Amino acid sequence: MDQPKATKEELLEKAEKPTKDALKMHPYYKGKIEIVPKCVIRDVNDFAIWYTPGVAEVCKEINKNPGLAYEYTNRANMVGVVTDGTRVLGLGDIGPLAAMPVMEGKALLFKYLGGVDAFPICLDTKDPDEFIRTVKLLTPSFGGINLEDIENPKCFYILDKLRSEMTIPVWHDDQQGTAAVTLAGLVNALKIVGKKIQDAKITMIGIGAANVCISKMIFKAGADPRKFIVVDSKGILNRKRDDIGPTHKEKREFCQMTNGENRDGGIEEALKGQDVVIALSKSGPDVIKKEWISTMADNSIVFVCANPIPEIWPWEAKEAGARVVATGRSDFPNQVNNSVGFPAIFRGTLDVMATTITDEMCIAAAYELAKCAEDKGLREDHLLPTMDEWEVFPREAVAVAKKAMEQGVARLTFSEKELFQMAETKIKRARDEVGLLMEKGIIAPYKE
Repeated sequence: MDQPKATKEELLEKAEKPTKDALKMHPYYKGKIEIVPKCVIRDVNDFAIWYTPGVAEVCKEINKNPGLAYEYTNRANMVGVVTDGTRVLGLGDIGPLAAMPVMEGKALLFKYLGGVDAFPICLDTKDPDEFIRTVKLLTPSFGGINLEDIENPKCFYILDKLRSEMTIPVWHDDQQGTAAVTLAGLVNALKIVGKKIQDAKITMIGIGAANVCISKMIFKAGADPRKFIVVDSKGILNRKRDDIGPTHKEKREFCQMTNGENRDGGIEEALKGQDVVIALSKSGPDVIKKEWISTMADNSIVFVCANPIPEIWPWEAKEAGARVVATGRSDFPNQVNNSVGFPAIFRGTLDVMATTITDEMCIAAAYELAKCAEDKGLREDHLLPTMDEWEVFPREAVAVAKKAMEQGVARLTFSEKELFQMAETKIKRARDEVGLLMEKGIIAPYKE
């Protein structure tokens, strides 16, 4: 017997519940992460091994051969999650202190989903060059850097500079991570509606770091830039726009390479007759109107991924005629969210000690994500794997590691079987550790 459909009031109440719970549970636990030993401590005599005097010999070995830092310390599995708090979720420039809960959450996902030890670092500077210098100074402590929540266009400059000057992988999750997962969702959505990526007419709402990288990755996957329409806060990008300054070089490039028909106007005009809309703009609802969705092509695809509230509620987009609808939230079907991407992408990157994370590595992750969902059966409400499908993460990590080896950016080489066993072991260990801590009451149960 079919369950009765939820009312709009019930859906809204469900959407608001995580926010209410967050304000109760964060102070209860005083944050989300802590440092836990990974070595045996049989008794206090072991500190002579792990600290002085024994550790001195280890230090001398690393001094003679710096590469041994990856063998003798946790550096090979340690990622710095670094932000200046200038573009946090959909909240904007709230500063480094207010950004800390997000960075802690990111570190939690890194560990639980990817078996990666991540540490939040919130920098009290808005100067991009000071930011770059600080991250470079931190290099000896980490095997990789995850840039997070940095405003546009500064984020592009910081990423490009750090990637060119550092010997460990640096990526900006709001760019590459979001792009990889969005591409995976789009690949499967197009399969469901029976359209090809090279033919799809796609509208991008917002031209921040995420949508710039999403667009470029979709182009690499075969989409036609001339069939793209991009909308910023002032309207559709086209060759008539003369209000875009030199610091926004990506916007200027998009004015020339997209919008083959040179369409003008705002979001309403940008959606007419389009097959796909991908929105990462400002928190909604009502950024996108129901009546605008209704003017899109038949079997339209709507990705509304602003946080914390999508640009239009998913049920309203469905009522307006959209065939496939996705959001950035875990409490609605079809979450298009970095959380099913970055933990595994870094897992694969770290396992082969790759020197960078290329677009091709991200695209390999995207296609593996799409395949994981397809293996379980594609549906309009099942585009992508969810975070609780833990077996997806080792598969994705293997795809990334293989591509790194293929492209010659991996320092280590393993067989596909070895890569899978490594990733599976590390991810399962992290999940089992949390389960054991909860079972023993070391992580206390939450009580209202």
